Amino acid sequence: MSVVRDAVPVNGPVGGAVSRNGVVAVNEVVPVSDALLKAVRAGRTGEAAGLLDGMTDPERRLCLPALKELRKELRTEPWNSTSRKAYPTLHAAGAACHTGAAGTAAWIGAADMRWSQASPAVLLHVLGDRERDWLGNLAQRLADRPSTSQVPYELMAGLVRLSGCPVPTTETYVVGWVEQIGSLWQRGDSVLDRLRQDPYTARLVAALFEIPDIGSNLDWLFGDGPESWIDALARLTEEGLLDRRAMVDACVARLLRGVVASDCRVFLRLLTALAPTGDEERERVADWLALASHPASTVASHARSVLGSLALAGEITHRQLAEMSAVVLFRTEKKLVRAQLVLLGKVLRRDPSSAAELLPAVAHAFGHEDTDVQERALKLVERHIGGIGTADPRARDEVAAGAAQLSAGLRVRAIAALELDVDELAPQPHLELLPPAPEPSRLAPAPDTVIELVQEVGALMVAADTDMAVFERALDGLVRHTYLRQEELAEALKPALARTWWMATDRLYHSSDEYFRRDPYGLEVVLAALLGRVRTSTLLKAHQHGPVSDPCVHSALSAVFNARLWEAAYRVRTDPMPFLLATPTWSSGFLEPDELVARLAEYHRLGARPGEADFTQALLRVRLDDRAVSEAAAGRAAALGTVEGERLARRLLSESPAAPTSTRHTSADRVLLELGELGGLPAELPLAFRRLGLPVGVFETRKYCPHYWNQVERQHWLAVVPGQREVVAARLVREVSTVAVEDVRGAAAVLPLLAEAEGEAGEAVHLCVAYGLGARHPEDRLSAVDALLVLAARGQLDAERLGGDLGQLVRKGAVKPLRLAESVRTAATTGAYATVWSILGAALPALLAGLAADGAVPAARGMGELLAVAAECAERTGAHGDVEHLAQVAERSGSSRLVAQARRLRATLEQGVAA
Repeated sequence: MSVVRDAVPVNGPVGGAVSRNGVVAVNEVVPVSDALLKAVRAGRTGEAAGLLDGMTDPERRLCLPALKELRKELRTEPWNSTSRKAYPTLHAAGAACHTGAAGTAAWIGAADMRWSQASPAVLLHVLGDRERDWLGNLAQRLADRPSTSQVPYELMAGLVRLSGCPVPTTETYVVGWVEQIGSLWQRGDSVLDRLRQDPYTARLVAALFEIPDIGSNLDWLFGDGPESWIDALARLTEEGLLDRRAMVDACVARLLRGVVASDCRVFLRLLTALAPTGDEERERVADWLALASHPASTVASHARSVLGSLALAGEITHRQLAEMSAVVLFRTEKKLVRAQLVLLGKVLRRDPSSAAELLPAVAHAFGHEDTDVQERALKLVERHIGGIGTADPRARDEVAAGAAQLSAGLRVRAIAALELDVDELAPQPHLELLPPAPEPSRLAPAPDTVIELVQEVGALMVAADTDMAVFERALDGLVRHTYLRQEELAEALKPALARTWWMATDRLYHSSDEYFRRDPYGLEVVLAALLGRVRTSTLLKAHQHGPVSDPCVHSALSAVFNARLWEAAYRVRTDPMPFLLATPTWSSGFLEPDELVARLAEYHRLGARPGEADFTQALLRVRLDDRAVSEAAAGRAAALGTVEGERLARRLLSESPAAPTSTRHTSADRVLLELGELGGLPAELPLAFRRLGLPVGVFETRKYCPHYWNQVERQHWLAVVPGQREVVAARLVREVSTVAVEDVRGAAAVLPLLAEAEGEAGEAVHLCVAYGLGARHPEDRLSAVDALLVLAARGQLDAERLGGDLGQLVRKGAVKPLRLAESVRTAATTGAYATVWSILGAALPALLAGLAADGAVPAARGMGELLAVAAECAERTGAHGDVEHLAQVAERSGSSRLVAQARRLRATLEQGVAA
């Protein structure tokens, strides 16, 4: 195709002579498609627009294939100045050369064009010669595209002006309109002035209420103040430009169907600015009743306030007030509930005859979790129950039925006020509910086939949390199948490990060698050795000398775990083992003596050489608690006539190692432990195992720890020395303390594993749980609660010790009372009220000791909540007796939550009644 033009405005020469005013005098036939493509490549938008002016539709269609090819070419080009220069011109030219509105809209909103578009002015110029219906169709199609297409609002609005079509009301268009109106920094006028001048304001404002989740996009624009959208819309409604009834109805309807917090903020703010009149509020009583149960407390509070004003003015019936109260008193927000009880009290005082309808609604608060709310509700019932009389026994029965939900102390008052039969509300004996005590399970054998093993290995490589039993099975499976069918296993593993960085063919060996010299990274070192991605010399150094990093408090445990992995990887390359000796029999990490003897016998039969680290780990794991079994197995081990058999026999005939002694040390902000020597370890320990028995000092725990970021490895430390969880817990105390003292997240995740492990639960385990109960983050507190309940279910919880630790930590400021209250409340609501009371009963004397009777010493924030949990547990379990210093706190003046709950607890302990 070619055309002859007399003059074309350009940014640079195409051919012919250039005049002084920048116009090319074309005196020869020029192929316009080539000229357009050259202009696009060079990013000369003005020249391209001049070439496009006046083209017919067939001419545009002929140019389009070349533009599409250029677009494909640019997609693969690096994002540099050349491609960035071409994209805006390509964007405009492609839009102009599409002759259908659908194709043009798709080109304009394409993802690869999104970050370097032509300006709206250029697009309107190259598209402006189309028919009005075509332009209107394009405007609607662009408005229908998702907001992520980033279609400029100026383009859509310009197309609407050129075509005269109805203004679109889609999310993309309306949000663009709002942002354009609100861009005050670009112009000197106000939002109100712009809205007055826009002919589409009424239609677009109505559309605002129909767009889902629009508040998340517009919340930042809908602020307060005289220049805000809220103020402008309220002013326009007052002036009559916007229909007032429609605006109020739209706000209320949007609040009724919206639960997104940003939506609630925007439309509640607008509704408040509209200031509905009394008549408008009375017309919408049913809406306010529905909004009283709204998930957003701000919306529910507003609805409650409106209904409260109507109730005091006598504009709603007592039945409607009772219906509203049943909803509000069920909510957890104490401020809302208390405000509603105050409202009910005012109505009851003004009209005592309303008691028959309102007191059953008041009784809904008897089941509230806050006993202060229960008491307020009971006071209303005590004051107005006489107003029911004998005329309405049904109402009295409803109030009496609700009294069963009151706390034990308040229930006694309710029995007297309602003249109830004591036997009807007699408490049931407390039944402590604890989770089933976990039992060790036997490990399943290693996968039989290569396919099964590869599937398990693939799952472990992507798992965020690695179960010890699954890991040990997979490791044993890799060793077994390497011994039997190494080439088949290696080929099967390659697709599963294709995305690991050390499998890349363009990486040099030294990078993966450096990586695996520092750490085996679980199964990775064995897999890399199997597939030839790490040098044998690197594995030998790691196997012989251990890690290159400085030792930390965890290194005694991690060194043993890593030594087996480095050894297994080295043996995979040099002398494959038939299977592992140290694979546990049980999920607790213990290895049965008979099973280890059988494994050694098979090694002897095959003429295989046991791995030094693997065999030593097996000696640490072998179970010694059954003397008869150990002695019988020792005889069979000695009969093997091997060095390993003799060592196993000596181990089986030795005494079980006792838990090391610990010494408590306190610092300015926390309590820490020093650990003594661990005796009873096997003789002739390899280098990697020799730190296990050494003492652990307080200052050692302060050293930089490379394991801080590797939480997965902790899953395996308890299986290094099964039955010695104090050894592990003592090394974790400082780390776990950070969840409470330094607000670190995640360090308490190990607590359930400590609780489920075998061995004595001593000072270190209980101190770790105490820190976890005061953690900053809920997930860490839940881990501590799980550990607490597991210890209680196994009969291993020392409540006096844990309570004493909590008292000391709270006094030092390491644990905050409010966080502790949330933790123990969670534990209690599972049904463990007696367990929690035994802990709090031991902790409270230390917590209350500093609170003088005259109130000179202020209580820490959350102490009232902690006493509330203690009082509830005491009520439910029928606890009685005396708590040191409780009477002093209960006798303090005032009615603070601390004092009120102290009095409640004292009364409960004096009465000894159970809920």
